[in-house]
Amino acid sequence: MVSNINASQLPIDNSLPQIDSIENFIAPYRKRINEVMDAPLAYAPNTLTKADGEFNTSAGNLLADAILEQASPIFKSRTGKDVDFVVFNHGGVRAIVSKGQVTTRTAYQVMPFENRIAVVELSGTAVRKMVGFLMASGRPHPIAGIQIVLDKDGSLQSVTINGEPFDEERTYRVATSDYLVQGGDEMGFFKDRTDVHVMEYLVRNALIDYFKANDTLVNKVDHRFIKL
Repeated sequence: MVSNINASQLPIDNSLPQIDSIENFIAPYRKRINEVMDAPLAYAPNTLTKADGEFNTSAGNLLADAILEQASPIFKSRTGKDVDFVVFNHGGVRAIVSKGQVTTRTAYQVMPFENRIAVVELSGTAVRKMVGFLMASGRPHPIAGIQIVLDKDGSLQSVTINGEPFDEERTYRVATSDYLVQGGDEMGFFKDRTDVHVMEYLVRNALIDYFKANDTLVNKVDHRFIKL
């Protein structure tokens, strides 16, 4: 019978000697992966970060715009329905996009998770709860396709979706991630969904496709969520 178990950590770092036979075997694979990961896809004239705005940020807007632009036509072709807007989580943006060449590696740095895009149907009542959450969160969660305007006292002045005033009597289709649909990052309003369509389309792949489709990334802090 085992009466005692001892354990110790063996750090794997560059203090370990290199084994030439293994290095020679993986060298061509590493070379090819680096070529693919570092090939230029787009250009950022300015650094995009999630810390440059109080209510919306350049990096958050990049992510939300990418999801809206890339997922909308796919969802439309499969269902015949439109995506109304996007909401994502501020913590999901994991890195800045540095000024200069933007690559596939950039997308992996910004979005290292295997999260898939999901389109959720929410009632107008649930959308109102979502807006309340965004107002109270204290963080600039990424949004696209929706504009939230607060008055000078921080009270809600208006909500506009696709250029139309918010209608609490209708149902909206919201693109987000499958992680958030399950209530991640305290986004519990998604539990009130009436339907959900999980796409086999990674958020990261939407970013890569967005980079390929947009030669220059002009995303910046704008008026999609503002306080007057």
